[in-house]
Amino acid sequence: MSGRPHALVVALTGGIAAGKSALARRFEALGVAVHDADVAAREVVEPGTAGLAAVVASFGEEVLDGAGRLDRGAMRRRVFADPAARRTLEAIIHPLVRQWLHDHAMAERGPYCLLAIPLLAENIEHYRWVDRVLLVDTPESLQIERLMRRDGIDETLARRMLANQATRAQRLALADDVIENEASEADLDAAVARLHQRYLALAGSPHQP
Repeated sequence: MSGRPHALVVALTGGIAAGKSALARRFEALGVAVHDADVAAREVVEPGTAGLAAVVASFGEEVLDGAGRLDRGAMRRRVFADPAARRTLEAIIHPLVRQWLHDHAMAERGPYCLLAIPLLAENIEHYRWVDRVLLVDTPESLQIERLMRRDGIDETLARRMLANQATRAQRLALADDVIENEASEADLDAAVARLHQRYLALAGSPHQP
């Protein structure tokens, strides 16, 4: 190792339905730890957490399902229809997610780890501590097509969801590395393999061939 007190931290980001999960799976297959903001967002509002208590205090018990867990579908519909509600929810969840990601990244002792952060561009001031930003980039038309198919929604809602995120240009401006996710699976595999070697080199890993 290079003497770094923790792993090299690479933030993986991209617009909704851009293919972040596909990239993350490939890095995981190479033995790289991936810590996902979406996983963190679920864990910080598990029953019994301060996060869930804060959400219920702000939105009422109608946001819970029959098992006492957050009804994520109902919550999503509510915040996309109400910008003020979305800001309230984000003010509760985002700080908890950021702390979760920071704690997990600092605990890593491998050469490098990935943090999958969809809303990195919107919150970059809170993530200045990451070492590198990897963007998976996809044309908006392809994002909308994938989102409609994945979530079973219409184009109007898909476009509204995209409009609530940073622009493609804003994400590109932050990126140290970019993978275009509109090619073949083999091209995606090759791009990940190249970056894996680059990150091992940057981390000073003895495992680099």
